[in-house]
Amino acid sequence: MINEVNKDLYKTDWRWYEDGYEVTRTSVWTGPGCHNGCGVLTYVKDGKLERVEGDPNFAYNQGRLCLRCINMVEQIYNHDRLKWPLLLDGEKGSNQWKRATWDEALDFIEDAFADCCKIIKEEFGGIGPEGVVALSGTGRNAMWQGAMILRTAFGSPNMSFGFLSADSCYQPRMTANLLQEGDCWILDNAQLHPDRYNNEEWVKPEVVIVWANQPLASNPDGFVGHWLIDLMRMGTKFIVVDPALTWLASKAEIWLQIRPGTDCALALGFLNVIINEDLYDHEWTETWTYGFDSLVERIKEYPTDKVAEICWVDEQDIIDAARMYANAKPAGVQWGLAIDMQISAMEASNAIDDMVAICGNLDVPGGNVLVRYAYNSSKKYGAGLEFISEEMLDRRIGTSQSPIHKAGYTPFIPPDLLVEAMETGVPYRPQLIWVEQTNPIANMAGDAPRVYKAWKKVKYTIVADYYLTPTAVAFADCVLPMAMSVERDSYRSWWQPLRTITASAGRYYECKSDEELVMAMGKRFNPEFYDQFETTEDFLTWMIQDEGNGVDYTFEELTHKVYDWWDWNETYRKYEKGLLREDGNPGFVTATGLFEIYSPLFDVWGFDPLPHHMEPYESPYRTPELYKEYPYIYTSGHRHIGLFHSEHRQLPHMRQFHPTAIADVSPEIAEEQGIKEGDWVWFENPRGKCKQVAHIAPGLLPNLVRARHGWWFPEQEAAEPHLYGVFDCNANNLTTMGVYGPTHYGAPYKSTLCKCYKVTPENDCNVSEEITTKPLKGFHFTRFEGV
Repeated sequence: MINEVNKDLYKTDWRWYEDGYEVTRTSVWTGPGCHNGCGVLTYVKDGKLERVEGDPNFAYNQGRLCLRCINMVEQIYNHDRLKWPLLLDGEKGSNQWKRATWDEALDFIEDAFADCCKIIKEEFGGIGPEGVVALSGTGRNAMWQGAMILRTAFGSPNMSFGFLSADSCYQPRMTANLLQEGDCWILDNAQLHPDRYNNEEWVKPEVVIVWANQPLASNPDGFVGHWLIDLMRMGTKFIVVDPALTWLASKAEIWLQIRPGTDCALALGFLNVIINEDLYDHEWTETWTYGFDSLVERIKEYPTDKVAEICWVDEQDIIDAARMYANAKPAGVQWGLAIDMQISAMEASNAIDDMVAICGNLDVPGGNVLVRYAYNSSKKYGAGLEFISEEMLDRRIGTSQSPIHKAGYTPFIPPDLLVEAMETGVPYRPQLIWVEQTNPIANMAGDAPRVYKAWKKVKYTIVADYYLTPTAVAFADCVLPMAMSVERDSYRSWWQPLRTITASAGRYYECKSDEELVMAMGKRFNPEFYDQFETTEDFLTWMIQDEGNGVDYTFEELTHKVYDWWDWNETYRKYEKGLLREDGNPGFVTATGLFEIYSPLFDVWGFDPLPHHMEPYESPYRTPELYKEYPYIYTSGHRHIGLFHSEHRQLPHMRQFHPTAIADVSPEIAEEQGIKEGDWVWFENPRGKCKQVAHIAPGLLPNLVRARHGWWFPEQEAAEPHLYGVFDCNANNLTTMGVYGPTHYGAPYKSTLCKCYKVTPENDCNVSEEITTKPLKGFHFTRFEGV
């Protein structure tokens, strides 16, 4: 299925000249926007990018591109882009700035850091550097750089997602994998092989469960959605778990229209069928698992009739889907963000992982294959941790309250407890927040109004970004202009192959790459370490040559290779071959050496060591009185095709596709509320409200609404109280902070309650103005640990 490529037209050189263009083979994993690292050909003339094409010689995306890459020229040369550093020249929120040089900006940061340390010492009895918190956005090539600045320049241990409640983006699923088998897995779509579908070992899955995601729009980490279409053409059958009738659901053999937040119960129902009907792989389970007998007992609590009632799914469909998955050899699971965005996130992840394992689909061709960063050459969010002392690690905000965080399974501090520290000053109030290309109040932040109010208590904020975002205008004292994709040198190793990001176009005004910013900050704050690097390329060589990982070439040499496929990632059944453990013995990287169905660590930490259903925080059953007033299930974070989170709103062509925030409303709700297609509607619950344009979506769960996230309007007034209208359509006005499962993972972004009604002249209002000028309303100061 790998098409032959015209080698005269599409060369394998890293760079060549063609019709007056300098053509560079590279990959893009940088903003604006992407979870993957697709191969591109950049066509540059006189230092300016003129067009981008897909690189058919890169097996990962095989020359296919999405709207974001195709529209890259408009992104890079947009008149709204930041051109040089800015320093605040008025009150915060005034959008009044003065142009600064890079040296002036770095001088300001030095002075702010010194003041931050002084306050932490004098007012909170601390060491000083822990007063700095760095915020990162979603997984791409702007995440490890902020971590390096935080830990190696400032010396602080406080790294966090951009107020993403309970780390509800891939972290619950990855942590569940790490605890159960010591490594993460992805659906094996042959993406780990340079010859892809032609690989002799690879086998297409007979069945794939697409669980809790819409990969054609989201293209999640390590997975490009159109690969599922490739499988469909090869004959793979699909089961889709989704409350909405997506395109993939319409093509599925079985569609399970699940109630949001009940995925763990559904997985336990699957396991009930698989175990009781003796459909599991006995040999694999007896040889490689720990605690199977305990699971046999647990699933007795989840007969399929009970699960059907919990999930609002037909019982026979559950039985048929479980049989279909278990009988397929091989079968795989493509899971997604909605697993993470519920209080049962870890529990659901554990149960789905158990399914994969006992059915013999773990690390086999066409199943769910174990992966690591190519050549182990990326520390990602954990970059720079080796520079932090144990004493300073003990000063991390909130970590002592979460055993999983304290044990180091995540390099983050809990975002919900960070908000509490900002509000209360306990154990201390952060004094400087470093924002590395994330826009929390428009995008990630649960209960965005609460985060806005808490952030106003922080003295200094530094923002590194492409544009003046609502976050930058509201909080920043200093804004740093960053280079985009083809203007910078970097690399990607998550998951396969190791690939370069090559600067092929000239730099936009005075922008710096994130890597150059690391170097500039490092040489200012930690010259003892950073002075060993004369150039950014030297530093990148140090990064890819992680000690003992087998990389023996420089970053420049990798640039000329373009892609380097790591054969470890191509191998199957690694647990049999002694490839997972440092001691070289067969088995998994766990305390028992086995796949841990029953988690000894959970037992030690005081958690239930087996998966179990927890009713969503707000639901018809847990909060029936609230449900009477707010009778619709509300999900936040529904994806757009093309737009990436809160990015691309400045781009004319992207706004032609997505002019405003459009929410999906079921036909039943529309009829009940008199809503017509294209009407503006309010979503409201006790925390707040937002308005979006209604799309009446056939096939949606009858009492479900789906709000899109990330909306702000760069064409509107920037200064407060407007902030580009960031709160008017903000889906996270209704979500929570401080509500999470007992493990501190998973928050109910996709399973809260609301009411929905039409916007009228009588009830219309400016939500942004209300939030920025008035006290909070509703129950915002909540902490809830799921039970």
